[in-house]
Amino acid sequence: MDFLKKNRFENIYLLHTFRYTRFIPNLIESNSTIKKIQMKFRLIVSFLLLTAGVTAFGQEKQSSESKKHTSAVAEKGLIKVSIMYPFSEGKTFNMEYYETKHMPMVAGFLGANLVKYTIEKGLASGIPNQPLPYMAIGTFYVKSLSDYQAAIGPNRDAIRADFANYTNIAPVILVSEVVR
Repeated sequence: MDFLKKNRFENIYLLHTFRYTRFIPNLIESNSTIKKIQMKFRLIVSFLLLTAGVTAFGQEKQSSESKKHTSAVAEKGLIKVSIMYPFSEGKTFNMEYYETKHMPMVAGFLGANLVKYTIEKGLASGIPNQPLPYMAIGTFYVKSLSDYQAAIGPNRDAIRADFANYTNIAPVILVSEVVR
């Protein structure tokens, strides 16, 4: 009797083990059922993750499209200063100098009034077999024409003196307002 009292917990364990050994075939069946459930669960989770990824990508694409629309609207009303360099036989234009030295110098003069600037390299005419109209076009987008003129005026000589470093072309300048 003392033996049973000392090992009471062990005896209970052995009794339960004996009772459940007859259910081992059922456990094997339920083990394959568990595996099927796990596979279904993994499939559902994978599908949900895929759906979430596609949704996030779609929202990002919509966001970038709306940003493009917003930036186009934001440009409305800006002043656009286009500096165009007409093509002509024997004329030269150093695009690298213009891009790395001249335009950044002028942009520095414009300060906070400058929204952005672009540099374009002429490739072809819009009419087949016609000469290239412009070798290059530099464009400044500014908030205020009077602030632009106030910034360029005192620096006009330095800007013109720098022309010789990249071109022998007299530029054509157009100042316009962005309507759309």
